[in-house]
Amino acid sequence: MLQITNTVSIADDEIELTAIRAQGNGGQNVNKSSTAIHLRFDIRTSSLPPLYQERLLAMSHHLITSDGIVVIKAQEYRSQELNREAALARLAELIKSAGVVEKVRRPTKPSRNAKRKRVESKTRRGMTKSLRGKISAD
Repeated sequence: MLQITNTVSIADDEIELTAIRAQGNGGQNVNKSSTAIHLRFDIRTSSLPPLYQERLLAMSHHLITSDGIVVIKAQEYRSQELNREAALARLAELIKSAGVVEKVRRPTKPSRNAKRKRVESKTRRGMTKSLRGKISAD
């Protein structure tokens, strides 16, 4: 059972974990042991609440395919168990991010006093710069 929040969790049988051979460094160990984990999670057939499903399917994330399947490959550790935990943590983080509601931005205008101060500072700066010019011999 993968616990996402206090109310949302995913059963283990909904997550497909496969051990595969890792790429990259590791010497001879890489050639003979399957330490990387390939995680697949189908959003549409999962027991997630409809709100999470809709938001996950609407996300344009590189881990989510067009068919609505989350594909995560974890191979950063040399241990299969650590890679399994890392893949599950990344899945949980992805689902949590889908549940976050962003605040609606309300456009604001600068106050009259803020506008006045801005113009005053610009004229003051302009005066300072104009005083730096050459003095004419008039």
